[in-house]
Amino acid sequence: MSAAGTTSVHAQAGIADAYAHCREIARREARNFYWAFRVLPRHKSDAMCAIYAFMRRADDLADDESKPLEARRAEMARWLDAWRASRGGKSSALTRPEASASDETIFTALADTQRRFSIPDSLLEELVAGTTMDLEPHEVDADGVQTCATFEKLYRYCYLVASVVGLVSIRVFGYTDKRAEALAEETGIAFQLTNILRDVKEDIECGRVYLPLDLMGEFGETVPELRELAAGRAMTERERGMLATFAIRAEKYYVAGRKLVPLLDRDSRAAMWVLMTIYHRLLGKIADRRMEVFGERVSVSTATKLSILARGLAMAAWNRIVP
Repeated sequence: MSAAGTTSVHAQAGIADAYAHCREIARREARNFYWAFRVLPRHKSDAMCAIYAFMRRADDLADDESKPLEARRAEMARWLDAWRASRGGKSSALTRPEASASDETIFTALADTQRRFSIPDSLLEELVAGTTMDLEPHEVDADGVQTCATFEKLYRYCYLVASVVGLVSIRVFGYTDKRAEALAEETGIAFQLTNILRDVKEDIECGRVYLPLDLMGEFGETVPELRELAAGRAMTERERGMLATFAIRAEKYYVAGRKLVPLLDRDSRAAMWVLMTIYHRLLGKIADRRMEVFGERVSVSTATKLSILARGLAMAAWNRIVP
């Protein structure tokens, strides 16, 4: 074998190892996402694991509350510099920003994914911008709680942290109809609104309220009252109504997900269906519990996820044999 051939084999082995590293991160951390990855063809599943590992690392840097805010900002900036340098490929080992071995491995898999699926840096920059929003100054109340004034502002946050993930993902899934892009954006909004509703208690305990203040004002709700709920006070019917109104808004965006599935490549439709079904089932469980999100954390059981996965695998097999 020629030297060039040997180099190529080694490079491919390195990329395979990089994808394996990302897959382990996704398997360990991705929860709902990983169930959907499992019904994709291997090359697309690898790509989604690489994207997830990159996103997970950004989230972890932003959310590490064991470190002061300024330290997290500085660490995020160094990590971003290292990723950008890895993309440019022009920095020498002496000048290139330092990155951990794990980060370098993730960057390797992600670069291969970007090349294979034509994912521009600009989308990934937006993804990171969403993650870093919690590191930037925000509207805060008199007690220093981070708040969101209107649904329009919340939509922008959801777009950056969730819709961009959808826009990246459909590049991997494959599509030809441009309508898929707007539908992916709205599907991401549905997922993130569901997350916000599920995590209201956890967020208020961390000094964040994502429920829009205009919605809270419509129902006469205050941040101190949310704290009371997190501390164990029973919800009033008024408060259940407020959360139900928020859930209805999320429900409307799931319509986009149902329209998106048939616009994707046949070998990826099942994955989108699995992901949407799990998230929608989560919203349904919250509704079934009459919006009780201040007690035990609401989740979709493993048994239910396995059932959804089995249907997704059957759908994927059918799509492979039926043109």
